[in-house]
Amino acid sequence: MARRSRYTQYNEDLNVWPAFTDLMSNAFMILVLFLFLTIIISQISDKKSTDAPPIIVIKDEGAYRFASGSAEISQEMSNYILQKIVPEIEARTKQYGINVVEIIGHTDGQANGQVTSNLDVNLENVVSGNIQVGNLRAGSNADLGLMRALSVVKALRDIQTKENRLSGLSFRAYSAAQLILPNGQFAAIARQDDVTRRRIEIRFTRLGEVQEVR
Repeated sequence: MARRSRYTQYNEDLNVWPAFTDLMSNAFMILVLFLFLTIIISQISDKKSTDAPPIIVIKDEGAYRFASGSAEISQEMSNYILQKIVPEIEARTKQYGINVVEIIGHTDGQANGQVTSNLDVNLENVVSGNIQVGNLRAGSNADLGLMRALSVVKALRDIQTKENRLSGLSFRAYSAAQLILPNGQFAAIARQDDVTRRRIEIRFTRLGEVQEVR
């Protein structure tokens, strides 16, 4: 009997398979949980990166108004861009992986007078900094919207250079003239003064590689 007991105890001491099986089972459960969490986090990240970034709007009101027919930025508006707009741009470009900021000038439908435009011969000089935006003459609302967008772009570029902020971002100026309402719809013909339509929109995009289609 004593011999049988020692043999049984010896076998039980060597039977490590149940403990090993439990260990592998627990490790497998942990691995599955880790993979599950990884998939969820990946899906959340993908959703965030594909969402459209919100649009920043600078309304033409109060201290941030442009004078009629002008693209000059007041000191109050310059301070507003530095203190309020720049932090918003930094946050959203980081969150959405943005490298291009589009500045779009919108006007109302008032005719811009009988001024002869000089944008065709001066735009490149304005962008390169050889002449100021104030030297441009708008012959249309399309001109005026572009001039105002360029003024904001210049302010942002100055901040990028002097304040060492907005690193890695490119800025582009566009004009929508009087065509697009704040709700995104095309505007009907309306020539009256309408402050609600005059604005600067700041939109965000990612610049990809240029692919030529043949």
